[in-house]
Amino acid sequence: MNMIYRETLKNGLRIVGETMENYRSVSVGVWIGAGSVFERTAAEAGVSHFIEHMLFKGTYRRSAADIAEEIDSLGGNLNAFTSKECTCFYVKVLEENLPAALDILADLVCNSKLDSDDIEREKGVVLEEIAMNEDSPEDLAHEELCKAYYSGDRLAMPVLGNAESVGAFTRNTLTGYMKQFYKPDNMVISAAGCFDPARFRELVEKAFTITGKAEKHDFNYGRPAWKSSFNLVEKDVEQTHICLGFPGFAAESDGQYPLYMLNNAVGGSMSSRLFQSIREKRGMAYSVYSAPSFYRNSGYFTLYAGTGEKQAADVLKLMLDEYGEICEKGITPDELARSKNQMKTGYLLGRENTSAHSSAIGRTELMGTDYLSEEEIIRRIDAVTLDDIRAILPTVCDFSKMTAVFVGRTAEYAQELENIIRGYRRKG
Repeated sequence: MNMIYRETLKNGLRIVGETMENYRSVSVGVWIGAGSVFERTAAEAGVSHFIEHMLFKGTYRRSAADIAEEIDSLGGNLNAFTSKECTCFYVKVLEENLPAALDILADLVCNSKLDSDDIEREKGVVLEEIAMNEDSPEDLAHEELCKAYYSGDRLAMPVLGNAESVGAFTRNTLTGYMKQFYKPDNMVISAAGCFDPARFRELVEKAFTITGKAEKHDFNYGRPAWKSSFNLVEKDVEQTHICLGFPGFAAESDGQYPLYMLNNAVGGSMSSRLFQSIREKRGMAYSVYSAPSFYRNSGYFTLYAGTGEKQAADVLKLMLDEYGEICEKGITPDELARSKNQMKTGYLLGRENTSAHSSAIGRTELMGTDYLSEEEIIRRIDAVTLDDIRAILPTVCDFSKMTAVFVGRTAEYAQELENIIRGYRRKG
């Protein structure tokens, strides 16, 4: 039987672990409360993500090549990611290689050199990453939707930053930010798989000797603008990429699970309304879907389609009509049953590895939310009723607060698209 345990070390570092029977691997994550929402000035835009890159460039004990070679010699997988609300460095190895892997992970996070020459080289890498995102119109549409929906709020800040801020980063920018947030009381070490908790605690205490306290987080973010209703991004691409944003819910709120179910019926599956109507019946899009986004204090619900520019207006109308019908009548009992089965299966299949378990317990511990067992999550999915979904419709179907973004060659059709959006907003 899997066992969850938690403890806090003397330096404030939190450990959360889940021992799992019949596994030979162990996954470890270092979770840090440092993401784009905590970047306080324009000059810091993207610094959380840039630091994530830089910590792989060498420490006072290891070069970048040493890090790569040592992890490869263990047969392990070392990586990281940055989001709007956190940064995570993680490794997965066989249990017998845990001491070596944890030493490498701690060395990265606690002893990075942040060499000035490496910083200048890495600017080029991150600037190319920003350019790559600009060259992906679908990704750009989602980024622009978030910026418009949360205009004026820190959630609008892109994780990657921008060319101006990244180009101006110095070593002092990085060390100053790390002094604020890379402190033990702002970190969580998560582990899941085959390991001994007492031994793991000893290894963590030995490796993570950092001290000090992080600056207090400002969690006053997540206010939607609800005013940027129509946004065009002119791009010389073959398709028009349509992103529509509606009000949603915060993570761990009462609306989260009903919105999961609604999403599957709207555009989150092959049998969903959007997929069947726009792709299967009419062949007007290859990629069409919906997706909820949940943050600490708020969230939003996205409808997306990529289609030829000449039929963008027709696809937009279909998206709004299909969603409008659900908003008026709700979903059917069959759709709810399919949504529940799909979500339960997807969740359970995703849990069949140690990385998923480490991620779940690490993220919830960092965010200060309750860890939910598999049984509790399945119970919450099964508990959603049609009445629960009807109860959230006034929020997620508020067309007066809809935000629309179009990426592509939109100039010729801009007025038609705007008129459609305005018409539906008036209905809201």
